[in-house]
Amino acid sequence: MVEFTVAGKRRSALLLLLGLMFILGGCASGGTRIADGGGWVTVQRGDTLGKIADQAGIPLLRLQRFNPGIDSRHLAIGQRLMLPSRQERAPGDGPYRYQVRRGDSLYSIGRYFGANPQRVQAANKGIDPSQLAVGQLIQIPLGGGSSSNGTRRSTSTPAASRSLPDPGPLPSSASRWQWPLANYSVERRFGRDSHGTLQPMMLSTEAAAKAKATTSGKVRFASGMRQLGQVVILHHADNMQSVYAFCGKLLVTEGQSVSAGAPLCDISQESDGSRYHLLFDLRHGGKPVDPARVLR
Repeated sequence: MVEFTVAGKRRSALLLLLGLMFILGGCASGGTRIADGGGWVTVQRGDTLGKIADQAGIPLLRLQRFNPGIDSRHLAIGQRLMLPSRQERAPGDGPYRYQVRRGDSLYSIGRYFGANPQRVQAANKGIDPSQLAVGQLIQIPLGGGSSSNGTRRSTSTPAASRSLPDPGPLPSSASRWQWPLANYSVERRFGRDSHGTLQPMMLSTEAAAKAKATTSGKVRFASGMRQLGQVVILHHADNMQSVYAFCGKLLVTEGQSVSAGAPLCDISQESDGSRYHLLFDLRHGGKPVDPARVLR
């Protein structure tokens, strides 16, 4: 993305990124940045935890403590990591000092850090759970206590057992859409990771391929985004949206109407040349939808 010297250009680029991450991540876990830098980052090809920490200007240990349960040896493309702000604290034995992000609730915050939501509320007396404000600082006691060596015991439940968000009744038009790739494997299904963070579907192929429109629609966004490569967003009938990220070359332009099966972009290849990936997401009125409910 070309950056002009005008500060407003930087702000515009950031707003575009934040808007897109809100679409991809949903309200409760969206890529919202609070005033002094806290937010989220999406893992891309070639990333390591140390590289992300260095680029963000955050000590590696601090990044690890704000992402409990992350296995630094097995980072996944598209996985989201929390970037702590300067006002947040994560001492080895707790409690955390956490700065509220957009869409947070005491329940979702507690779940992310493996803390009992009731204990989180008890540790923040005088705070109305229904009136959390972005940027507000709260205390998070460790939910499972500490083991003898001071390591936190996670009380988080397996990702598979966590319920998926309910987008409400889908329109009759959201049925039997085609898959965005002709030959593919599902590398990661739509669902929550080990921290309860909702993750979009990831598809992969062993050969070069073009991502295709799942159904007819209009291109509302087609451009590059840091962390996500080239991205295409289509708007469809009945307030449905589809998102195609980690693209290489774009084959459509904003404002263009496309039919089902129309090529949208060439999908990108791993840096080692092993596989090609496509991050795919569906929305209904901005709410995440499991693609398995819509694609045939």
